Amino acid sequence: MIEMTAVAAEKVKGILAQEKEALPQGGLRIYVQGGGCSGFQYGMVLDEVSDGDEVFEIDGIKVIVDPMSLKYLDGAQVDYKEDLMGGGFAIKNPNAKSSCGCGHSFSTESGAFNH
Repeated sequence: MIEMTAVAAEKVKGILAQEKEALPQGGLRIYVQGGGCSGFQYGMVLDEVSDGDEVFEIDGIKVIVDPMSLKYLDGAQVDYKEDLMGGGFAIKNPNAKSSCGCGHSFSTESGAFNH
């Protein structure tokens, strides 16, 4: 399961509303891929559901995760923060052993990613 703060949910709803014509059945896809300065990196994109995806309904938002990414994201929380440098989404991931300073990449205990 993935959680989303109220602030992040409102931000995603606004983005999805702007893209309603292009993605009428779409949602927010959250994924993990190899790379980044710590070994894995997070990604988010507006997308449609594909076969095999896990779909979570969070505060009226369809959150889409592929099965491989879900192994690394189970229990994670998506947040949105604004500061003097601007705003952006952040993921708090209990599965991450360590993360980099930018918050966009992480490593796990096993350190292996087979996607």
